[in-house]
Amino acid sequence: MNVNIKRLSPDAQTPAYAHETDAGFDLVAAADVIIEPGETACVPTGLAFEIPEGYEMQIRPRSGITLKTPLRVQLGTVDAGYRGEVGVIVDNIAEEFDAATVYARRVDGEKVDSPNGLFVLENTYIIRKGDRLAQAVIKPVEQPVFTEVNALGDSDRGADGFGSSGVVAKEDE
Repeated sequence: MNVNIKRLSPDAQTPAYAHETDAGFDLVAAADVIIEPGETACVPTGLAFEIPEGYEMQIRPRSGITLKTPLRVQLGTVDAGYRGEVGVIVDNIAEEFDAATVYARRVDGEKVDSPNGLFVLENTYIIRKGDRLAQAVIKPVEQPVFTEVNALGDSDRGADGFGSSGVVAKEDE
């Protein structure tokens, strides 16, 4: 499959797979973005994609960032008809500390001097241009036809909702 991309920023990086067998390719920040505790930001990639008809691009978190930082990449869908810049939505779920400091953290956890010498809170994160921030997967999409009915068919589960299956794994019978 070929996917056309358009570079919208000179700092944009062509998507690449870290390993030959990876399902997802890396999305890289095209600009420095500061995310304070409790804030949400859209990090630009500097790229627009021409996703083939019948497919979507799913934006997903990178597990190392999720495990090692309070940054949470939000799941996203890029539809085949969208031709604008792809951004990555990132939440900083850290709580603020009372004392201000003069450093921020990068996505790898490294402390860095705060940009422009400004005071930032300890749990402020700075996404640097060139940081691998998220991953994306291109998958086929099926569009079902919806039919309104008066009743739905029976199932073992029925209308039992959240938590109905419990939390303890059932032993093999």
